[in-house]
Amino acid sequence: MKLSKRNSGVVATAIAAALLMTACGGDDGGDSGDAAAADGGSYSIYIGEPENPLVPGNTTETEGGQVVDALWTGLVEYDNETNEPVYTGVAESIESDDQQTWTVTLNDGWTFHDGTPVTAQSFVDAWNYTAYSPNAQGNSYFFSNIVGYGDLQAPETGGEPAAQEMSGLRVIDDQTFEVELAAPYAQWPATTGYTAFYPLPEAFYEDTEGFGEQPIGNGPFMADEALTPGQGITLTRFDEYGGEQPANAEQVEFRIYTELGTAYTDLQGGSVDIVDTLPPDAIASAEQEFGERFIETPQGDITSLGFPTYDERFADPNVRKAFSMAIDRQAISDAIFNGTRTPAQSYISPVVPGHREDACEACELNVDEANALLDEAGFDRTQPVDLWFNAGGGHEEWMQAIGNQIRQNLGVEYQLRGDLQFAEYLPLQDAQGMTGPFRSGWIMDYPVAENFLGPLYSTAALPPAGSNVTFYSNPEFDAALAEGNAAATEDESVAAYQAAEDILIEDLPAAPLFYRLNQGAHSENVRNVVIDAYGRIDTAAVEVVE
Repeated sequence: MKLSKRNSGVVATAIAAALLMTACGGDDGGDSGDAAAADGGSYSIYIGEPENPLVPGNTTETEGGQVVDALWTGLVEYDNETNEPVYTGVAESIESDDQQTWTVTLNDGWTFHDGTPVTAQSFVDAWNYTAYSPNAQGNSYFFSNIVGYGDLQAPETGGEPAAQEMSGLRVIDDQTFEVELAAPYAQWPATTGYTAFYPLPEAFYEDTEGFGEQPIGNGPFMADEALTPGQGITLTRFDEYGGEQPANAEQVEFRIYTELGTAYTDLQGGSVDIVDTLPPDAIASAEQEFGERFIETPQGDITSLGFPTYDERFADPNVRKAFSMAIDRQAISDAIFNGTRTPAQSYISPVVPGHREDACEACELNVDEANALLDEAGFDRTQPVDLWFNAGGGHEEWMQAIGNQIRQNLGVEYQLRGDLQFAEYLPLQDAQGMTGPFRSGWIMDYPVAENFLGPLYSTAALPPAGSNVTFYSNPEFDAALAEGNAAATEDESVAAYQAAEDILIEDLPAAPLFYRLNQGAHSENVRNVVIDAYGRIDTAAVEVVE
């Protein structure tokens, strides 16, 4: 999922049959001494402005995603300790004899916030709506491996799609539906806890626009009011919640800030309760200031420098490699992030199987080779390059450091383009509006190496269907990715995903920069604050202190 705590040695097993366990774990993110938890109460969370209305099929970024995850529960959830999928969601089981045709059986008793039941049809209709290209849902890509997905895509020459429903989805009864994939994919059940796969009530189709302002989900919190742009939304505990962990607090307020620094100042003053990521200039002192209320854990993410492959200046892979080789990742981590960013030499995060510590040779500082490549490509060094990033997220200092290294090591001037808020920045990426290298952040949606490759770089994930905002496309990469998805064993899938990554490294549509050791903190008003490896606060687990 677009951007934006667990031990980095913990990895998620890839084969679904081994992954799907029966109990969900959690950890204590720090408490406030011996203070007792109040019965209910209210607390607040910092978020940035969501890009789109709060509809699961079109929520592809962290800010709206945090709210959507409080409002919905999917087929599976992810264990807070291991990151693995667990059967604590709506699904009782997801089973297959051939890893290609899957039978999904739902638990009884789940309802939406409007009192209507969550049924097999609730999932099938939602998935078809998201996959149908005229609906322009950003999560459409995640259904591309279901039989019939292609029939829901409008022809490039214009006209309507051939169908409105995927032939690979079949409702058996209210509690059962069948999913036929185009090829075997042993890890498919592990993907179904992601936002794209959430169910929708019938009320959604009656007023899709109004629904996005005041959604109706099936999660631990419900929306009694509409989201106010620039301000936020307050959710109330759903007392009829069907899951194992109902919300501890009576209310949670998602408070929108345009500047991360302002949110951090409010946290210090006690006027906002949870900030899930801290400004770079606060990292060195935050642990001492907050003590047990400081949260630091590895995250399943990657920060990259994306290249607009559609721009003539960055169409040559050698240019992209040169810019990557001109960056001293370790120096930036030490000077700006206090050593809490690990230099990345793979597109795949260390928290999932398939990561290699030294996969990307072009991710190492090599000034001489960088200049040779730039000369070979005939790059015009007299024209400055634009460096893009979203405003208010604490990115200016490290992006400026990258610019300074590019100027020093390549003799190319730069200008910072950090004037757009997150909700403006993402649509400009989708519209091929980047005029130079740009900050790209990604947090995993599910614990499979494919999630760091397919949604970002496959042809099927080009906007509006997905998040491939570099607009990279290579049939060889797509084929290697498909081979990994269809592999019968974890070892075979990892080998194919690494082969796909090798193609990416040769083309380098984006330069991997950092993996994040995330820092967050909370006020004395709350305890049991968990920020997981997916970058999500477990809103139901948070307790308000008396």
